[in-house]
Amino acid sequence: MVEFKITGEALWERMERAVEKVNERLRKTVQILENAKIPYAIVGGHAVRAWVAQVDEGALRTTKDVDVLLRCGDLPAMIEAMTRSGFFHRESAGVDIFTDTPEGSARDGIHVVLAGQMVKPWELESNPDIQPQLRADDFNTVPFETLVRMKLNSYRRKDQVHLQDMIGVGLIDRSWVTRFPEPLSERLKIILDDPTG
Repeated sequence: MVEFKITGEALWERMERAVEKVNERLRKTVQILENAKIPYAIVGGHAVRAWVAQVDEGALRTTKDVDVLLRCGDLPAMIEAMTRSGFFHRESAGVDIFTDTPEGSARDGIHVVLAGQMVKPWELESNPDIQPQLRADDFNTVPFETLVRMKLNSYRRKDQVHLQDMIGVGLIDRSWVTRFPEPLSERLKIILDDPTG
């Protein structure tokens, strides 16, 4: 059996600090983009959390990174604004990433998702534009149907889990299958047929 090296209060503190670091990274990114007047939409796990929280706070899942949907032409302005504010920019696997330190992990960085682009070979369509967008409490995001479509398009394990979370709180049901073309609709059917994966 593996023993925990950190126990008691120190473990709780580390867990809470990890979540707060991600939330702080999100807040800082939104503030930088809005101060620089760069149009954006927060997508990925934070967007899922914003929607799920409206139904059931107890169903919220933590996320390690921040995903920002951005138009290609605004990327240079974002790089300038973010690096001026202390973030470090690099490319990793074809994705622009910002981290807190030069050697920071891409896993918990700020990932740029470019509108109109396809990143992974299994994606079926290009990323949507940032418009139309909605305002969550503290950031701009995409409409719910757009977010679901993005999750079906990416369809990595974490995207499937996010879809399961949204199904679990009743945000998505079988009527949603007809909203999407094949094979996106087939991907949704698979998850609806086995929502616990």
